Amino acid sequence: MADWDGLRSRLEQCDQSHLLQYLDKLTPEQADKLYLDLNGIDFEKANQYFQKCNVNNQTCEKKDSCLEPLEKDSIGSTTRDAAKLVDWERIGMTQISEGKVACLLLAGGQGTRLGVNYPKGMYNVGLLSHKSLYQLQAERIVKLQQLACKQCGGDKAVIPWYIMTSEHTKEQTVQFFSDHAYFGLHKDNIMIFEQNTLPCLDFNGKILLDQSYRVARSPDGNGGVYAALHQSGILDDMKRRGVTLVHVYGVDNILVKMADPVFTGFCVEKGADCCAKVVKKTYPTEPVGLLCKCEGKYQVVEYSEISMETASKRTPDGNLVFNAGNICIHLFAVDFLQSVCCSHEHELIHHVAKKKIPYMVDGTRVVPQSANGIKLEKFVFDAFQFSKSFAALEVLREDEFSPLKNGPGADRDCPHTSRAALCDLHYRQIMKAGGRFLDDEDTELPLIPRRRQSVATSQGLCEVSPLVSYCGEGLEELCAGKRFKFPLHLSTDEKETQQPPMKKHCLDTN
Repeated sequence: MADWDGLRSRLEQCDQSHLLQYLDKLTPEQADKLYLDLNGIDFEKANQYFQKCNVNNQTCEKKDSCLEPLEKDSIGSTTRDAAKLVDWERIGMTQISEGKVACLLLAGGQGTRLGVNYPKGMYNVGLLSHKSLYQLQAERIVKLQQLACKQCGGDKAVIPWYIMTSEHTKEQTVQFFSDHAYFGLHKDNIMIFEQNTLPCLDFNGKILLDQSYRVARSPDGNGGVYAALHQSGILDDMKRRGVTLVHVYGVDNILVKMADPVFTGFCVEKGADCCAKVVKKTYPTEPVGLLCKCEGKYQVVEYSEISMETASKRTPDGNLVFNAGNICIHLFAVDFLQSVCCSHEHELIHHVAKKKIPYMVDGTRVVPQSANGIKLEKFVFDAFQFSKSFAALEVLREDEFSPLKNGPGADRDCPHTSRAALCDLHYRQIMKAGGRFLDDEDTELPLIPRRRQSVATSQGLCEVSPLVSYCGEGLEELCAGKRFKFPLHLSTDEKETQQPPMKKHCLDTN
């Protein structure tokens, strides 16, 4: 039975009594919903979070005085350390073949900025195959499991896939995977769980109502993964399966290498409990988080927290001193995750995101035209500070990082740039394997230098199914000595999962 008097008392003590302003106008069913919603909120904590964030007096305090670049011995590079790649891959494949490696996808975000009302992982950027981000990632896992079994033997090369959704994306994600037969993976090896939510607040710390009987809420950020891992039993599942290393990544990177064996081998060789992939910043003010040390602890610092003078500092060879751009691809030891989840999660701070949040005014739901409140989020990388053995691997941006954040027509990080990045990567892989491309006049095309005009823009689409090649391996037999024309889609003889008919690729096998 609802204890309205007790709830009113709690709300009065925390100065949130306005949440009952529409109670007299609610139906009994709506009143029950409101009671359940409010009764599950810790109002004291919500007030504490707001006070700690100090929203109305925020200043962009520069952190220059406490910053240090990463130590050279903690950083590897896929270019400078090219001679080590084979060994790192061998170590990583062994770990995968023994069932010790899992993937953890941070997929709580909706496709709002893309202009769609479904989870971002379901988005199709316009590839020839029409595959979604989820399907590309699933098929990379399928292929990598096959490679690990082939190279190392045994039958334990299963890569469990843990997918953290939000209350807004879970149901659709579960249904999407079910509708597509889990894209060739075994259902029991895909675990979908939900992160927590937090009430949205106005700039005075008052909790907002989305409806007269429902509080406005938002996911607690990708850093909410630590609480969710513990609460959902996912950590226990990892340990039961014998997983010791977990690749953590964001859903929107079309180039992500699932459970990358090279990255895995690098981290194992370093004996690291926490690793991150980074790319070189292209210019001092590039809006990406900077991985560095701050007051002796590993941290990702926002570009706005560094002065132009510090951001522009360069080494004698011309590189930026602070140039390790964070791309949200991490590898954590399960023991490290256990420590963060059970001992340090409460130490992670909330970050403020000022947003346009629909709210109730005089009984009417209003959609604001400018920011009217805040959402509180934790960040996954804030746990780096607890690492006892940290390492970072610098990778080529054009090979591993192309995020999808903005809708069609945007200048960057949009469907066009994501599609172009994948097509260019596959173009280079085919060329490296001995294949050649012809333009419409049958003139042979050169290997396009990096950072020039995209082949997808200047010529046409080029796609290699993940079921054919995980990251360029095995293409020699299909491509060496052959000439291709656009559009090109290299796929297996197996039926592509739930795909409409595609235009057959053109190739010259003479």
